[in-house]
Amino acid sequence: MPSIKAQAAAALLAAPEETEAQFYEALQNADLERLMEVWADEEEISCVHPGGPRVVGFSAIRTAFEAVFSQGAIAVHPERVRRLHTGDTAIHQVLERVQVSNAQGQLQSAWVIATNVYLKTAFGWRMVLHHASPGTGHEIQEVADEPATLH
Repeated sequence: MPSIKAQAAAALLAAPEETEAQFYEALQNADLERLMEVWADEEEISCVHPGGPRVVGFSAIRTAFEAVFSQGAIAVHPERVRRLHTGDTAIHQVLERVQVSNAQGQLQSAWVIATNVYLKTAFGWRMVLHHASPGTGHEIQEVADEPATLH
C-alpha cells in the first residue's frame, strides 16, 4: 500500500499529463519512490512490461520495478501521445523511444508501444494501468486513418 507521503505527493498531480510526466521522469532516473507515487491505491492496478506477465497490485508492481531498476535507469522518452479523456478517466497511448546500447556500446533507439490509464481520485490523477508492448525496429510505429476532408 502507498504511504501517506506518497498519497500527499500524488495529490499535487492535478492533471493526467502531470502524472505521466512524473512516471517517465522516475523511469529515466530509476527513482522507485517517485514512480510508485503515481500509482493508485487500488487492489486491481496492473502493469505489463514488454514481453512480461500481467503484474497486479501495488506490492507486486513495486517489486517488478525494483527488478527493472536493478539494471539501472531507463532512457525512455514518450513520443506521439494520443489522449482520450472522459470524466474521471484518461487513456494515453504512447509511443516510447528507448535508448539502448548495442554490442559495440553505441546507442540505438528501440520502440515500445504503451497504454497508460489514469483515474481521478481524492489524491489527484493516479495511474491504474501501464501496458507496454515491444514495437518494431522501424520509425513507423503507427498506422492511422487520415482525417476526412470537409468541403
